[in-house]
Amino acid sequence: MKHQKLQAVFLAHRDALLRFLSARGAGDNAEDILQDLWLKLSDVDDSNIASPLPYLYRAANNAMHDRYRKDERARQRDNEWSDISRGTGEASDLPLPDRALIANQQLAAVEERLGQEGPRVFRVFRRFRIDGIGQRQIAEEIGISLSAVEKDLQKAYRALVEWQDGEDT
Repeated sequence: MKHQKLQAVFLAHRDALLRFLSARGAGDNAEDILQDLWLKLSDVDDSNIASPLPYLYRAANNAMHDRYRKDERARQRDNEWSDISRGTGEASDLPLPDRALIANQQLAAVEERLGQEGPRVFRVFRRFRIDGIGQRQIAEEIGISLSAVEKDLQKAYRALVEWQDGEDT
């Protein structure tokens, strides 16, 4: 008869324990906390408990605090995950090392391929696509016609398509 005394006191004071939890801030969780406490009591040997009622109040208070801490950790974990998935958290924007290595190798290959078209084609492409400078301004900077800038960009695009086709095979 190891649990009868504690369970009998629990059942006799269940409503008071529920009011206690509600008054201490458990709110809507009071019933759930009390149910958790009842389940925990099934594993307790009450033969050494001299004062069951104070024991139950202390256990109810501890169960409420445990629930609060668990909920707070879950809320914090969800917020951190939400921050990371929105890009505002601790996650790095840097690519993984292997991807960074591959990207750097591809960039070098693209620059080499564009360089084969001549330094002017490479410069025009870089100023237009990387620096975001308009074609007319590039033409003025280099001292060539707008048509020449357009032709250089076409050469660069063809070279990139050829490079990409070579990468796909």
